Amino acid sequence: MTAPTALVIQNFPGGGPRRWGDWLDEADLGCEVVEAHTGAALPDAPAAGRHAALVVLGGPFMPDDDVRAPWLPAVRALTRRALDTGLPYFGICLGGQLLAQVAGGEVRAGHGAPEAGSTPLTLLPGAVAGDPLLHGLPGRVTAVEHHVDAVTALPPAAHWLARSRTCPYQAFRVGPAAWGVQFHPETGAEDLVHWNPGRLARNGFDHAELLARARQDEAAAAEVWRTVAHRFAAVATGRAGAGA
Repeated sequence: MTAPTALVIQNFPGGGPRRWGDWLDEADLGCEVVEAHTGAALPDAPAAGRHAALVVLGGPFMPDDDVRAPWLPAVRALTRRALDTGLPYFGICLGGQLLAQVAGGEVRAGHGAPEAGSTPLTLLPGAVAGDPLLHGLPGRVTAVEHHVDAVTALPPAAHWLARSRTCPYQAFRVGPAAWGVQFHPETGAEDLVHWNPGRLARNGFDHAELLARARQDEAAAAEVWRTVAHRFAAVATGRAGAGA
């Protein structure tokens, strides 16, 4: 029997799965990465019997920015297919915004205050208590952010899971097994070394301060998001096993 894999959509050159892919692999869910930004062909649907989940990574686009990112209609179609079939889905930043839009929510460009670096998040107790990925986690966690666009309205019947001080919709779930997050659980503190100081300064951030704070928060944050990745893998491989 072929080991289950997640179909992972990469949307820009620096946007690979990083440690998220390593953590999924630790929990027996491999990653088949399609670098959509290079023009690599996307399937019409996840391959039955091979893809146990769909993961859509971040990128510097709006979910419907089809002129600059002409592969996005195919990604939206894959997302719609995942929702319709119950295939586990995890969307990061752009991937989370895309899930919100496809499921009937709203995303706005340049909305609210930009967020960058390690950011405190509050998990919403009532929603999180029964969530397959976030249950039992600390009420306050941190995660790396890097965005200026935001989800401004959740899809109907979505489960709102987490917020930050300036961005309400940091994590949500649609249906039983589709999650969107605004933050970057795949990004570790040392990844910030390569961020553009000038771009950060234009949004009011000091690169050195962001790096120092991310390093301070790294150990606790990595423990939390590794747990979440393992739980997502368990959801995906459990469904694959049941299907088999």
